[in-house]
Amino acid sequence: MLFGILGETRAWHHDGTEVPLGGPARRALLALLLIRPGEVVSADRLADAVDPDGAVSAHALQSQVSRLRKALGSGAVLEAAGAGYRVVVPQDDVDACRFERLAQEGRAALHAGDAAGAVTLLREALELWRGPALAGVAESETARPAAVRLEEYRLGALEDRIEAECRIGEPHAVVPELRELVGRHPLRERLAGLLMRALFAEGGQAAALVVFEETRRHLADELGADPSAELMALHRELLNADPSPAPAAPPAQLTAFVGRADEVTEVAGLLRVARLVTLIGPGGVGKTRLSVEVAGVAADDVCFVELAPLRDGAGLPQTLLRAFGLRENGLGMGERRQPPVDRLIAALSDRMLLLVLDNCEHLVDEVAALAARLLAVCPRLRVLATSREPLGITGEHLWQVKPLDGDAAERLFTDRAGAVRRGFAADSQVVHRICAALDNLPLAIELAAARIRTLDIDDLAGRLDDRLGVAARGSRTADERHRTLRAVVAWSWDLLSDSEQQAGRRFTVFAGGATAESARRVCGTDGETLESLVDKSLLEVADGRYRMLETIGAYGGERLDAAGERESVQRAHAQRFLDLVRTADPHLRRAEQLEWLPVLTAEHGNFLAALRWAVEAPDVETGLKLLASASNYLWIRGVSASVAPQAIALLDAVGDAPPAGLGEEYVACVLLAASGVAGRPVWQRHRATAEKVLAAAWSGGRPGRYPVGLFLWMMRSATETDPQSAFALVSSQRDCAEPWARAAARYVSGFGPLGEGDTARAERDFAAAVEGFRALGDRWGTALALDALAGLAGGRGDRAQAIALTDEALTLTEQLGALEDSVDLLVNRGDHRIGEEAAAARDDYDKAAGLARRAGSPTCLAAALRGLGDMALLDGDLAEAERLYGEALERVDPHWVKSVGTRVRTLAGLGRIADARGDRAAARTRYREAARSVADMGADILDVLRLLGLPEGVIESVAGAVSTP
Repeated sequence: MLFGILGETRAWHHDGTEVPLGGPARRALLALLLIRPGEVVSADRLADAVDPDGAVSAHALQSQVSRLRKALGSGAVLEAAGAGYRVVVPQDDVDACRFERLAQEGRAALHAGDAAGAVTLLREALELWRGPALAGVAESETARPAAVRLEEYRLGALEDRIEAECRIGEPHAVVPELRELVGRHPLRERLAGLLMRALFAEGGQAAALVVFEETRRHLADELGADPSAELMALHRELLNADPSPAPAAPPAQLTAFVGRADEVTEVAGLLRVARLVTLIGPGGVGKTRLSVEVAGVAADDVCFVELAPLRDGAGLPQTLLRAFGLRENGLGMGERRQPPVDRLIAALSDRMLLLVLDNCEHLVDEVAALAARLLAVCPRLRVLATSREPLGITGEHLWQVKPLDGDAAERLFTDRAGAVRRGFAADSQVVHRICAALDNLPLAIELAAARIRTLDIDDLAGRLDDRLGVAARGSRTADERHRTLRAVVAWSWDLLSDSEQQAGRRFTVFAGGATAESARRVCGTDGETLESLVDKSLLEVADGRYRMLETIGAYGGERLDAAGERESVQRAHAQRFLDLVRTADPHLRRAEQLEWLPVLTAEHGNFLAALRWAVEAPDVETGLKLLASASNYLWIRGVSASVAPQAIALLDAVGDAPPAGLGEEYVACVLLAASGVAGRPVWQRHRATAEKVLAAAWSGGRPGRYPVGLFLWMMRSATETDPQSAFALVSSQRDCAEPWARAAARYVSGFGPLGEGDTARAERDFAAAVEGFRALGDRWGTALALDALAGLAGGRGDRAQAIALTDEALTLTEQLGALEDSVDLLVNRGDHRIGEEAAAARDDYDKAAGLARRAGSPTCLAAALRGLGDMALLDGDLAEAERLYGEALERVDPHWVKSVGTRVRTLAGLGRIADARGDRAAARTRYREAARSVADMGADILDVLRLLGLPEGVIESVAGAVSTP
């Protein structure tokens, strides 16, 4: 007989039939006896379990025992012993005992390094649970300790199982479960640590650090305790991990790869000798799947870029930047916009990488031009493209992707049919005839096989023969195969119900897929219909997102036009993503920003599609609202320039006066238009009007709707020759009721007294800004204000404080993925350390240089090289210092205000080299160049040089050079 107390107390015969135990009193009695089979339980404790109110007499208890003994029959020995009773059964016949044994064995396997064995044992153990331990009796004083112990053991086994699954390479699968468990047990540090590791393994360093912060806060608030040494060590490990962006991985594949193993090997081999390989063939032949499999065996890093959602080639460079995880700008403003192609080249110039460009046929000219340029200047880059036609550039190697051979086609059909009908088997000749009628095209086969769920094989074959007009065929051209595929897509579509067809055609307005909620709202459908489309291979679903293959999407788009629904569905799509960015906007100024940034990043393609529709419709109101609500996201994520063309087009439609009631939206549009490479004329045309509108929106003590716009206005205006009006506007909000705007105003206000030399007042303002941003949980503003405070601390010689503040700012910028800002902070920290911690300073400069190269930022690399030049100069290696300073000068951007400091320090370093060599004339020339760079800023030379932290002797040399003929 088998017994269960992990849930409601139950008993079963070995054949699986259940033993009728009777009422709750007998079940409670048996549960308590089964906690420790064979051990005596006193009559008093049994009576308490049966009735905690103490109403059970000794005679009544004996009567219940007698009835239970009769129910159990010969399956167990229930006997009186001493002052109580015991049940004698093999321990493994009790689910709790079996669970404990399996959990112990699983933990031992985990500690021994057998993660796969541990997973098997722990899953078997956890499957024994049917509900809460000792359900129905756990609240009694007698049973409560045992229930608590079992539940604790269960949680430990869950943790062991999750850790084992992560070790065998399944971190993505356990993240949702871990999030739920951490939510239920916020003080359990092992769960928090497992979630942090799982998130980090998925590339979510920032999200992992958020989990630590939340756990630390819970421990402090509820227990008054700090995190354990183990969790603190994990936090340091993640902080010190390389925050370089991870390129976009190939899409996850949910089905087996059939029939092309040799081709994977051959294409991978070709890529080892050829730097550009293009897989060509008709739609549905399997080019994308082959490219995914080839990427999976590549030894180099892989970046997979899906080009199907792009409507034109104008956004191609920005799409590649996003795929590489690269930003178009840092958190600060004022730098000259670097063209996206130049940024790509800088990031890839020395990187060994396979770039996969999928679905190039509608952008052949633009893809060919960009690929040719990247390959010409990035010698370690290789490109694998998929297209229906060649790119047609020098060095291209073509690989014709042909339909599957007959055997492989039949295996594919059988595999996919077996997935929708268990035990599927069919006459090989019938399957062969179906595949031949489909020209052995993989997509056509998958669409047909999905119908085996509702059609038998002969019916399917007959319907296809009728639709295609012919059974088996001989050799076919690409155009004919395309017509075959279109016919199969149309046939599959016609078999859909009206509601399925409606959802399918409306889904085509999404760019890059959709969540279930978005799909339901925009398509006017339900989850059951979406799942039905997945079952029929019209949609795919992975990681909670639905997507539609390009070939099916093209046909569905035609159906959308034919139904006359495109305008209404695109409007609904735009409204959905306007609602999303509006909902997200306030969260992006608070602690939840790291949770919302990935949500908006995943929908970036849909946001751009909604914005394009608003521009083309035209629907100026929706377009302006989209830009204003998303401006914070676009800036923090570093992709503001991606919407500059649409912002410019909206301003052309608006004219010189903003629409009524949309003043702040107009200002946001002006800022985003100006963020592009060609945004200067737009800024000059609209700046005066926009500033008046912004001042009106934030006047009279009432806050506006978009506080980030106020801050971005100041940062953008800081590069102007006369930014005083913007400074006054933002500073006036120091006592504003809106907390984020108030903190931003404090930060901006600090630069006024700083320019006047009143560092004490500046420090008070920056400290108030830190306090305000920190209280909200906003990492962007906190990092900027901390950096300002660190500069003041370094200026007064408090190196320890400067380093501590920079460390905190660096943690925040790394969480936001702001590599340029992290490079800037690493260089600053190196500058603070260089006098007393030379080895640590060198590490900071080295790390900054590596990050700058990965980020594709020449100006940031110049700052890091300047720091390394300083180190070489301190070591007395004049030749190496001169080389590094020369490289820094080649990369420094003279039009970026922050680069002036790099240029001045680099020129001063070259002057010191000349001094060391006894060449006073050359030294004076370099010092004079440095001084003029400062003078060009319109600033006091001595103040700027001291803020740069230069030695007094060098300051005097540079300042004196200005007045020396």
